[in-house]
Amino acid sequence: MITLGFHTDNWRPLSLGFEAAVDKGRALGMRHVEFAVLNGQNFIQAMGYDPGISLQSNGRALKRYLDGRGMTVSQIDGAYPLMGPLGSTFGVHYVQQAIRFAAEIGCPIVDTTDGAFEIEGFSRDEVFRVTCDNYRQCLGWAEDYGIVLAVEPHGPYTNDGDFMQKLFDHFDSEHLRFNLDTGNSFIAGLNPLEYCKRFRKYLVHAHVKDVSPELAAAVRGEETGIGSSIVPIGGGVNAENIRRVFAYLNETGWDGVVSIECHGSDDNMKASVDFLRALPGVGF
Repeated sequence: MITLGFHTDNWRPLSLGFEAAVDKGRALGMRHVEFAVLNGQNFIQAMGYDPGISLQSNGRALKRYLDGRGMTVSQIDGAYPLMGPLGSTFGVHYVQQAIRFAAEIGCPIVDTTDGAFEIEGFSRDEVFRVTCDNYRQCLGWAEDYGIVLAVEPHGPYTNDGDFMQKLFDHFDSEHLRFNLDTGNSFIAGLNPLEYCKRFRKYLVHAHVKDVSPELAAAVRGEETGIGSSIVPIGGGVNAENIRRVFAYLNETGWDGVVSIECHGSDDNMKASVDFLRALPGVGF
Protein backbone atom coordinates (compact mmCIF):
# COMPACT_ATOMS: atom_id res chain seq x y z
CA MET A 1 0.00 0.00 0.00
CA ILE A 2 1.07 3.58 -0.64
CA THR A 3 1.03 5.22 2.78
CA LEU A 4 0.72 8.98 3.23
CA GLY A 5 3.11 10.82 5.49
CA PHE A 6 4.34 14.39 5.73
CA HIS A 7 7.54 16.40 5.99
CA THR A 8 7.64 18.82 8.91
CA ASP A 9 9.53 21.27 6.68
CA ASN A 10 6.12 22.16 5.21
CA TRP A 11 5.65 24.41 8.23
CA ARG A 12 9.06 26.09 8.15
CA PRO A 13 7.75 29.06 6.08
CA LEU A 14 5.09 29.49 8.76
CA SER A 15 7.71 29.54 11.56
CA LEU A 16 6.19 26.57 13.38
CA GLY A 17 8.22 24.16 15.49
CA PHE A 18 8.43 20.39 15.35
CA GLU A 19 5.67 19.64 17.86
CA ALA A 20 3.23 21.98 16.12
CA ALA A 21 4.01 20.35 12.76
CA VAL A 22 3.45 16.88 14.21
CA ASP A 23 0.09 17.96 15.62
CA LYS A 24 -0.94 19.42 12.26
CA GLY A 25 -0.12 16.23 10.37
CA ARG A 26 -1.69 14.03 13.02
CA ALA A 27 -4.93 16.04 12.90
CA LEU A 28 -5.22 15.11 9.22
CA GLY A 29 -4.97 11.42 10.04
CA MET A 30 -1.34 10.85 9.09
CA ARG A 31 0.93 8.76 11.28
CA HIS A 32 4.23 8.88 9.38
CA VAL A 33 6.53 11.87 9.78
CA GLU A 34 9.75 12.95 8.09
CA PHE A 35 11.97 15.74 9.37
CA ALA A 36 15.25 17.46 8.66
CA VAL A 37 18.13 17.32 11.13
CA LEU A 38 20.56 20.00 12.26
CA ASN A 39 24.17 19.06 12.93
CA GLY A 40 24.52 21.31 15.96
CA GLN A 41 22.30 24.09 17.24
CA ASN A 42 20.23 26.78 15.59
CA PHE A 43 18.63 29.42 17.81
CA ILE A 44 15.62 29.68 15.46
CA GLN A 45 14.93 25.97 15.93
CA ALA A 46 15.60 26.15 19.67
CA MET A 47 13.05 28.95 20.02
CA GLY A 48 10.40 26.83 18.31
CA TYR A 49 10.31 28.54 14.90
CA ASP A 50 11.84 25.75 12.80
CA PRO A 51 10.50 22.17 12.59
CA GLY A 52 13.88 20.45 12.30
CA ILE A 53 15.56 18.37 15.02
CA SER A 54 19.10 18.78 16.33
CA LEU A 55 21.31 15.70 16.14
CA GLN A 56 22.48 16.64 19.64
CA SER A 57 19.00 16.12 21.05
CA ASN A 58 17.90 13.13 23.09
CA GLY A 59 16.77 10.50 20.59
CA ARG A 60 15.16 8.35 23.26
CA ALA A 61 13.04 11.28 24.43
CA LEU A 62 12.05 12.10 20.85
CA LYS A 63 10.98 8.51 20.21
CA ARG A 64 8.99 8.45 23.44
CA TYR A 65 7.24 11.68 22.40
CA LEU A 66 6.38 10.31 18.94
CA ASP A 67 5.30 6.93 20.29
CA GLY A 68 2.94 8.74 22.62
CA ARG A 69 1.30 10.39 19.63
CA GLY A 70 1.16 7.23 17.57
CA MET A 71 3.72 8.57 15.09
CA THR A 72 6.43 6.68 13.17
CA VAL A 73 9.42 8.34 11.50
CA SER A 74 9.46 7.16 7.88
CA GLN A 75 12.70 8.90 6.93
CA ILE A 76 15.21 11.44 8.21
CA ASP A 77 16.03 14.16 5.72
CA GLY A 78 19.82 14.29 5.88
CA ALA A 79 20.15 16.13 2.60
CA TYR A 80 23.31 18.17 3.05
CA PRO A 81 24.77 18.00 -0.50
CA LEU A 82 26.89 14.86 -0.52
CA MET A 83 28.43 15.20 -3.96
CA GLY A 84 31.71 17.09 -4.41
CA PRO A 85 34.40 18.45 -2.06
CA LEU A 86 32.00 20.15 0.39
CA GLY A 87 30.27 16.81 0.69
CA SER A 88 33.61 15.34 1.74
CA THR A 89 34.27 18.11 4.26
CA PHE A 90 30.81 18.48 5.78
CA GLY A 91 28.31 16.09 4.20
CA VAL A 92 29.93 12.81 5.19
CA HIS A 93 30.01 13.67 8.89
CA TYR A 94 26.49 15.08 8.71
CA VAL A 95 25.07 11.94 7.10
CA GLN A 96 27.00 9.63 9.44
CA GLN A 97 25.49 11.36 12.46
CA ALA A 98 22.05 11.26 10.84
CA ILE A 99 22.50 7.50 10.44
CA ARG A 100 23.37 7.15 14.12
CA PHE A 101 20.35 9.24 15.11
CA ALA A 102 18.02 7.30 12.79
CA ALA A 103 19.06 4.02 14.41
CA GLU A 104 18.50 5.53 17.86
CA ILE A 105 14.88 6.43 17.09
CA GLY A 106 14.00 3.39 14.97
CA CYS A 107 13.89 5.20 11.62
CA PRO A 108 14.86 2.95 8.67
CA ILE A 109 15.97 5.51 6.03
CA VAL A 110 18.19 8.59 5.73
CA ASP A 111 17.65 10.75 2.65
CA THR A 112 20.67 12.16 0.78
CA THR A 113 21.17 14.27 -2.35
CA ASP A 114 23.42 16.70 -4.23
CA GLY A 115 23.44 20.50 -4.39
CA ALA A 116 21.50 22.81 -6.66
CA PHE A 117 24.37 23.59 -9.04
CA GLU A 118 27.13 21.82 -10.89
CA ILE A 119 30.45 21.97 -9.04
CA GLU A 120 32.68 24.56 -10.64
CA GLY A 121 36.03 23.27 -11.89
CA PHE A 122 35.06 19.57 -11.68
CA SER A 123 34.20 17.33 -14.61
CA ARG A 124 31.30 14.91 -14.21
CA ASP A 125 33.76 12.04 -13.93
CA GLU A 126 35.61 13.86 -11.14
CA VAL A 127 32.35 14.55 -9.32
CA PHE A 128 31.40 10.90 -9.64
CA ARG A 129 34.72 9.79 -8.14
CA VAL A 130 34.31 12.13 -5.14
CA THR A 131 30.67 11.08 -4.80
CA CYS A 132 31.67 7.42 -4.59
CA ASP A 133 34.31 8.23 -1.97
CA ASN A 134 31.72 10.09 0.11
CA TYR A 135 29.02 7.45 -0.17
CA ARG A 136 31.50 4.70 0.64
CA GLN A 137 32.25 6.35 3.98
CA CYS A 138 28.54 6.71 4.73
CA LEU A 139 27.54 3.25 3.57
CA GLY A 140 29.90 1.65 6.07
CA TRP A 141 27.91 3.33 8.82
CA ALA A 142 24.59 2.48 7.16
CA GLU A 143 25.50 -1.20 7.03
CA ASP A 144 26.64 -1.29 10.66
CA TYR A 145 23.53 0.52 11.91
CA GLY A 146 21.06 -1.26 9.61
CA ILE A 147 19.97 1.92 7.84
CA VAL A 148 19.16 2.52 4.17
CA LEU A 149 20.57 5.59 2.43
CA ALA A 150 18.13 6.97 -0.13
CA VAL A 151 19.30 9.20 -2.99
CA GLU A 152 16.84 11.94 -3.95
CA PRO A 153 16.77 13.79 -7.28
CA HIS A 154 17.36 17.43 -6.34
CA GLY A 155 20.32 18.71 -8.33
CA PRO A 156 22.12 18.37 -11.67
CA TYR A 157 23.70 15.01 -10.83
CA THR A 158 20.77 13.24 -9.17
CA ASN A 159 18.44 14.37 -11.98
CA ASP A 160 20.85 12.78 -14.46
CA GLY A 161 19.55 9.24 -14.84
CA ASP A 162 22.83 7.90 -16.21
CA PHE A 163 24.78 9.37 -13.27
CA MET A 164 22.29 7.81 -10.83
CA GLN A 165 22.37 4.42 -12.52
CA LYS A 166 26.15 4.46 -12.49
CA LEU A 167 26.07 5.20 -8.74
CA PHE A 168 23.66 2.34 -7.99
CA ASP A 169 25.65 -0.03 -10.19
CA HIS A 170 28.94 0.99 -8.59
CA PHE A 171 27.84 -0.04 -5.10
CA ASP A 172 25.12 -2.61 -5.84
CA SER A 173 24.13 -2.34 -2.18
CA GLU A 174 20.81 -3.00 -0.48
CA HIS A 175 21.71 -0.03 1.72
CA LEU A 176 21.73 2.43 -1.21
CA ARG A 177 18.29 3.08 -2.62
CA PHE A 178 16.09 5.74 -4.27
CA ASN A 179 13.79 8.46 -2.93
CA LEU A 180 11.63 9.77 -5.80
CA ASP A 181 10.65 13.44 -5.76
CA THR A 182 7.83 14.23 -8.19
CA GLY A 183 8.36 17.99 -8.01
CA ASN A 184 12.13 18.03 -8.40
CA SER A 185 12.15 15.64 -11.34
CA PHE A 186 9.41 17.67 -13.04
CA ILE A 187 11.04 21.07 -12.51
CA ALA A 188 14.31 19.61 -13.87
CA GLY A 189 12.49 18.92 -17.14
CA LEU A 190 12.06 15.18 -16.60
CA ASN A 191 8.93 13.03 -16.76
CA PRO A 192 8.36 11.95 -13.13
CA LEU A 193 6.68 8.70 -14.17
CA GLU A 194 9.53 7.69 -16.46
CA TYR A 195 12.10 8.54 -13.78
CA CYS A 196 10.10 6.50 -11.29
CA LYS A 197 9.95 3.54 -13.69
CA ARG A 198 13.68 3.68 -14.35
CA PHE A 199 14.54 3.40 -10.65
CA ARG A 200 11.51 1.50 -9.38
CA LYS A 201 13.66 -1.45 -8.27
CA TYR A 202 15.51 0.85 -5.86
CA LEU A 203 12.52 2.87 -4.60
CA VAL A 204 12.10 2.89 -0.80
CA HIS A 205 10.46 6.27 -0.13
CA ALA A 206 9.10 9.26 -2.04
CA HIS A 207 8.39 12.97 -1.80
CA VAL A 208 5.24 14.14 -3.54
CA LYS A 209 5.24 17.77 -4.72
CA ASP A 210 3.08 19.63 -7.20
CA VAL A 211 4.31 22.72 -9.09
CA SER A 212 2.48 25.99 -9.65
CA PRO A 213 1.91 27.07 -13.27
CA GLU A 214 3.90 30.25 -12.68
CA LEU A 215 6.94 28.43 -11.32
CA ALA A 216 6.88 25.84 -14.08
CA ALA A 217 6.71 28.54 -16.75
CA ALA A 218 9.59 30.45 -15.17
CA VAL A 219 12.17 27.78 -14.35
CA ARG A 220 11.24 24.32 -15.64
CA GLY A 221 14.26 22.80 -17.37
CA GLU A 222 16.56 25.46 -15.88
CA GLU A 223 16.48 24.55 -12.18
CA THR A 224 16.66 21.08 -10.68
CA GLY A 225 14.74 21.23 -7.43
CA ILE A 226 12.32 23.12 -5.21
CA GLY A 227 11.92 23.05 -1.44
CA SER A 228 8.17 22.53 -1.54
CA SER A 229 5.19 23.59 -3.62
CA ILE A 230 3.26 26.74 -2.82
CA VAL A 231 0.15 25.05 -4.24
CA PRO A 232 -1.48 21.97 -2.72
CA ILE A 233 -0.89 18.55 -4.24
CA GLY A 234 -3.35 18.29 -7.12
CA GLY A 235 -3.54 22.06 -7.52
CA GLY A 236 -0.70 22.57 -9.99
CA VAL A 237 0.60 21.52 -13.39
CA ASN A 238 2.24 18.36 -12.00
CA ALA A 239 -1.04 16.84 -10.81
CA GLU A 240 -1.51 14.46 -13.74
CA ASN A 241 2.07 13.22 -13.41
CA ILE A 242 1.44 12.52 -9.74
CA ARG A 243 -1.71 10.56 -10.60
CA ARG A 244 0.26 8.48 -13.09
CA VAL A 245 3.10 7.81 -10.65
CA PHE A 246 0.70 6.69 -7.94
CA ALA A 247 -1.23 4.51 -10.41
CA TYR A 248 2.01 2.86 -11.51
CA LEU A 249 3.16 2.25 -7.92
CA ASN A 250 -0.23 0.80 -7.05
CA GLU A 251 -0.23 -1.44 -10.14
CA THR A 252 3.26 -2.74 -9.38
CA GLY A 253 2.48 -3.42 -5.71
CA TRP A 254 4.89 -0.91 -4.23
CA ASP A 255 4.63 -0.71 -0.44
CA GLY A 256 6.06 2.37 1.27
CA VAL A 257 5.61 5.89 2.58
CA VAL A 258 5.36 9.08 0.55
CA SER A 259 5.87 12.41 2.29
CA ILE A 260 3.63 15.30 1.30
CA GLU A 261 5.73 18.40 0.62
CA CYS A 262 3.78 21.62 0.18
CA HIS A 263 3.33 24.95 1.94
CA GLY A 264 1.83 23.90 5.25
CA SER A 265 -1.25 26.10 5.46
CA ASP A 266 -4.30 24.26 6.78
CA ASP A 267 -6.09 24.60 3.43
CA ASN A 268 -3.09 23.37 1.42
CA MET A 269 -2.51 20.35 3.63
CA LYS A 270 -6.17 19.31 3.69
CA ALA A 271 -6.50 19.68 -0.08
CA SER A 272 -3.31 17.64 -0.59
CA VAL A 273 -4.50 14.82 1.66
CA ASP A 274 -7.95 14.81 0.03
CA PHE A 275 -6.44 14.64 -3.48
CA LEU A 276 -4.06 11.81 -2.65
CA ARG A 277 -6.50 9.79 -0.53
CA ALA A 278 -8.87 9.66 -3.53
CA LEU A 279 -6.26 7.77 -5.57
CA PRO A 280 -6.42 3.94 -5.65
CA GLY A 281 -4.23 2.07 -3.18
CA VAL A 282 -3.47 5.06 -0.93
CA GLY A 283 -4.01 5.05 2.80
CA PHE A 284 -2.67 6.19 6.16
